[in-house]
Parts: sequence; C-alpha cells; structure tokens
Amino acid sequence: MKKNRASTPCLGICSTTYGDNVCKGCKRFVHEVISWNKYTTKERELINLRLESFKVKILADRFTVHDPALLASKLENNGIIFNQSLDPLTWIFDLLRATGSQKIDLNDFGVSLKIDARLSDLRQIITKEFLELSESHYDRYFKTSS
Repeated sequence: MKKNRASTPCLGICSTTYGDNVCKGCKRFVHEVISWNKYTTKERELINLRLESFKVKILADRFTVHDPALLASKLENNGIIFNQSLDPLTWIFDLLRATGSQKIDLNDFGVSLKIDARLSDLRQIITKEFLELSESHYDRYFKTSS
C-alpha cells in the first residue's frame, strides 16, 4: 500500500506510552499520537509536513539524492517502509533507520554524502537532531508550565 501525505508516520516503537511528550520513534507529539485517528486528512498532512521539514533540514547539508527512482526501487526491494509522497531526502532517514549498523553503499541507492563522515556516526547524529528539533518545537508551542 502506497503512503500519502496523511499516512501515519508511526514506526511501532512509541515512547509516549512511557511518559515522553515527543515520541522517540516517529517524533510526533503525545497529543498527536493519541488523537491521530480523530484528525482530519488536512491535520495529518500538516503534522507530516512538519516532520518532513525537520528531516529535510537535517539531511540536506549531508546528503544528495541523485536518483530518486533508484532510491525508491531499492527501498521497496529491501522491504523498507517509506512515504513516497514526501521529499526523497526523507527516505534517507528511513534507509538509515532500517539498516541500523549494517554497512551499506549509498551509491547503490542513488545517494551520496556531501560531507566527510562515517555513516555509522551520522545515523546517531541525525536521529538525535531530529528528536531535538521536535522536542524544541513541542517545548516552544505546546508545553505548559508546571
């Protein structure tokens, strides 16, 4: 089934059930996770737009997608879930998440690194930065003072 801009970004590893305000998996806010099925298509799209913009912000200076069709094909062939309606840069996040500590050749996926860095280090940095952006956004716009 092809995903669209309103598809759930859930990764099946929700940390909001343990008290986190921002899910460490998909990076949605606790109220978004709880209310997802009640949201309109437009509301879901807006949440995905925010998540997409955060991913692009983090990935754009580090990666180039030379061949989006090749990347999509390789992800599909490897059973890696990604949202085809989002910017192909965001698919790199899904690739890195799914491959974990495996060694991969980005060129095989139509992707290259713009910086001199080890992919294993970048995986952790990218995940950390994505969570930090989401937490900062939550703290600024949704956190109530206690």
